[in-house]
Amino acid sequence: MTIKLHGIPNCDTVKKARTWLDSHGQAYEFHDFKKQGVSAEMLSGWIARLGWEPLVNRQGTTWRKLDPSRQAAVNDAASAIELMLEQPSVIKRPVLVDGERVTVGFKPEIYQTLF
Repeated sequence: MTIKLHGIPNCDTVKKARTWLDSHGQAYEFHDFKKQGVSAEMLSGWIARLGWEPLVNRQGTTWRKLDPSRQAAVNDAASAIELMLEQPSVIKRPVLVDGERVTVGFKPEIYQTLF
């Protein structure tokens, strides 16, 4: 099974994750949200493993630019999926998928325990 790293290439956190994987000899496939998109099925699969809350980046610029009423409307998996399909940049990055394992964000110590 191939490791898939999902994100946006110019995201600093994604760059750090890619550098870490490369320097540790971990082969992976990169999925660019901007170019390749994101599907409701993909999001539903991640939500089934993690819940919807970890996937919505409430610290990012995209979230902060949303109208407060739009932010308040994200209160369950369905509304989170709707927002993430409309604005993939609101997805916390990177999302690493390794078989059934899904992790969000990048911390070297967590990647060290995964690989």
